[in-house]
Amino acid sequence: MARVIATINLKGGVGKTTTTAALAEFMAADFGQRVLLIDLDPQTNLTTMMVGEERWQELNELGWTLATLFDKAVNPSAPGFDLGKAVQRNVSSVRSVRGVDLLASSLDLMDVQEGLSHRQFADPLSTRPVEVLRDAIAPIAGQYDYILVDCPPNLGMLTLNGLRLADGYIIPTIPDILSTYGIPQLQSRVAKFGERVGHPIREIGLVITKYRSASNLHRSTIERLQRDERIANVVPAWIPEATQIAQSAEFVPYGTLKRKYGTSGQYDALRMLTEDVLMNAQVLL
Repeated sequence: MARVIATINLKGGVGKTTTTAALAEFMAADFGQRVLLIDLDPQTNLTTMMVGEERWQELNELGWTLATLFDKAVNPSAPGFDLGKAVQRNVSSVRSVRGVDLLASSLDLMDVQEGLSHRQFADPLSTRPVEVLRDAIAPIAGQYDYILVDCPPNLGMLTLNGLRLADGYIIPTIPDILSTYGIPQLQSRVAKFGERVGHPIREIGLVITKYRSASNLHRSTIERLQRDERIANVVPAWIPEATQIAQSAEFVPYGTLKRKYGTSGQYDALRMLTEDVLMNAQVLL
């Protein structure tokens, strides 16, 4: 059965989606893993990064996105969700990457999330509204080594669906005050949710993103995080702030991962990150 890892941070702009995509591509290309990406963020950034805007529009018009799944859960008369058609095979703009599949997001998830919240409000003790995703992908979960879930920057019903599916989670963060301020609260909320649904969700690590080696603030923040006993692991691969990593969100063809992410330390850092996440996941999950 696949190990499921959620990527989560309550603050936007911390490199959450880029980290998730890079992990999937490196897991597949360099470590031979079969990976399913699940894009739960209504901003659809992971989806367009992996298949491009034109293909995303086609999927959205055909109803082959996760919006159809959650809409059906809220409105029984809505069209059914076809898992076989929704899963996009071998997605990536990197020619050498094979073995990464995708369940696409949709802007319509913003409206659907409200319906899920109403269902939860109507029956606060029920766990069914947060188990929609888990139940839907159960038939294919065994086809993968890893499932990576890109969650929205909040703890709404979509994120809770991602956490209900997950065995563990990572927190990408910029090493500054604003980006790290809410991490203890996030850890506490995830732990309480795991207790509520009877499914512990292990913290795999804090992933440092957009790191500037010349910044005293960045260095001192990382040292503080490493001393913080509430944080299980600060992943030792710090992802540098780099234009090429930022540009990797654009769907254009690449021959290799080095071409996509850059050769001035970016590729090495991302590969080290992937290796550390895989090692910790195998121990903890």
